[in-house]
Amino acid sequence: MAAQNGKDLLIKIDMDGSGTFQSFAGLRAQRISFNAEQVDITSLESAGGWRELLGGAGVKSASISGSGVFRDDATDERARQIFFDGQTPRFQVIIPDFGTVDGPFLITAIEYAGTHNGEATYEISMASAGALSFVAAV
Repeated sequence: MAAQNGKDLLIKIDMDGSGTFQSFAGLRAQRISFNAEQVDITSLESAGGWRELLGGAGVKSASISGSGVFRDDATDERARQIFFDGQTPRFQVIIPDFGTVDGPFLITAIEYAGTHNGEATYEISMASAGALSFVAAV
């Protein structure tokens, strides 16, 4: 696989609950991470005293984060409303030449910053709030 352009990793938000997705305005950096808790089943009978883990038993989760230039676009307004209403709408993350992750996320943090002689910026963090689906790129 060839190197990928970072700007092609997209975070999209369902704008109205109907499956109409739009990329977050102004993002400059974005990240998605996947996690699975370990379930340790090590016992005195474990071969050589090595730790044993139970596959597929831990809680799985994903987190999304991004930062960029605040533009006060429709996606910014939607994110603020979702945060203050505590909603968990669907988000999509498009990973170039890999696939699309889709599912409900809770916005856990929105931060705004600015300096006297610079642009206003924002950072957003989200945590998975249900089962996620993955569709591989073709």
